[in-house]
Amino acid sequence: MTDPTQPGSARPVLIAAEPQLFVSDIAAACDFYSRRLGFAVAFAYGDPPFYAQVVRDGARLNLRHVDGPVFDAGFRAREADALAATITLADAKPLFLEVQAAGAPLHQTLRTEPWGARTFIVRDPDGNLLAFSS
Repeated sequence: MTDPTQPGSARPVLIAAEPQLFVSDIAAACDFYSRRLGFAVAFAYGDPPFYAQVVRDGARLNLRHVDGPVFDAGFRAREADALAATITLADAKPLFLEVQAAGAPLHQTLRTEPWGARTFIVRDPDGNLLAFSS
């Protein structure tokens, strides 16, 4: 059998996904993700910064500056639960308690979904919704 992790193998292997979130202020977004969600800033690029990455364990989020509001005025009214990213973890409850204690704005509190996943959703300062799921 061919090892799909070896160069030249017939089947490409996806290693990770790094969602890109649009934010209006890189410094404020980095501060939010580090203070409220426990991420570390891997890098911030530009002067002033227009691109950054935050990391926590195996999760990486790329932050891209955009001018003006990230979402048009009616988007959240039409698409109230549109997610920017979902991050999976072994058990969502300890992280939920951690981010709740840190004052992160919750879009959805911890709950068990009909399909069995335990999820909660955080809203960042620009309206990006991040689901955490176990």
